Amino acid sequence: MPINETEAQPYHWLVDMLESVEVGLVVLDLEFRVQVWNGFMENHSGITASKIHNRVLFELFPDIPKAWLTRKVDAVALLNTRAFTSWEQRPYLFRFRNTRPITGTEDYMYQNLTISPLSGSSGQVEKVCLMVYDVTDIASGKRALERANEQLARLSMTDRLTGLLNRGTWENLVGAEFERYRRYGQTTSLVMFDIDFFKKVNDNYGHLTGDEVIKHTAATAKSNLRQSDSIGRYGGEEFGVILPETDAEGSRIICERIRESIENSVVQTPIAPIRYTVSIGIAQLDGTAKSYTKWMQQADEALYSAKNAGRNCVVVYK
Repeated sequence: MPINETEAQPYHWLVDMLESVEVGLVVLDLEFRVQVWNGFMENHSGITASKIHNRVLFELFPDIPKAWLTRKVDAVALLNTRAFTSWEQRPYLFRFRNTRPITGTEDYMYQNLTISPLSGSSGQVEKVCLMVYDVTDIASGKRALERANEQLARLSMTDRLTGLLNRGTWENLVGAEFERYRRYGQTTSLVMFDIDFFKKVNDNYGHLTGDEVIKHTAATAKSNLRQSDSIGRYGGEEFGVILPETDAEGSRIICERIRESIENSVVQTPIAPIRYTVSIGIAQLDGTAKSYTKWMQQADEALYSAKNAGRNCVVVYK
């Protein structure tokens, strides 16, 4: 029966709406041949509806995860129920370039996806409808917030001048390492060291030069440590290192390497080249320290013994 103009008018409105809506609309048969491809999909893919009609989706979009989408569509058709995925689960289904000026920092469009079953006259699911939502603004805002929170977390844990762990964070690790020793008895050592005659550097060359010396000390020490070691700036010109699974002799070898590297280096500053040394104290956990603070005190006593021994040396606590 032919459709008169009055009956056809709502149909045209519907078509106009589907073509102009800012949501991607794709209808697939169960062989993944494209039946409907609206204006949103044309604009972002550069492929017209007439060109893609009855083509298998994966032929024109080989980067779509075929196995994943097939599982999703099969489940929708079998259960006759909708499925939804967010950009947090999968950033996008279609690799469309991001064209939004507000979120120009993102390379691709972030998408939420709804897959809905479409039943025929028999009541059987014959097709599925994919609705693709551009959520780049939301995703970009959330990602920026997460990055800012991560940066704040890092800043709260690190020393701004050196980039090493700050005192509070490093002391927490000392406490954790002490408890690990009490539980498992694994060998571990603690190191405290500081810059010799650092006050003279500040007095003679200024605090900015002193900062350069501190940064050089941090970088040199860190470059001589292993991935598993934890170094922190304890305060001023003093530093601490946790050497897990390392006895006193192994620690002494590592510390001598640090001490020699610093002794043999020169800090080039705008005012003058600076040569300096460090004194280092080591305390291996052996059961005599009843708390992590006592363990730190032992390492500190070894450091002061190194100072009293003439500086620029390594002393192990006894």
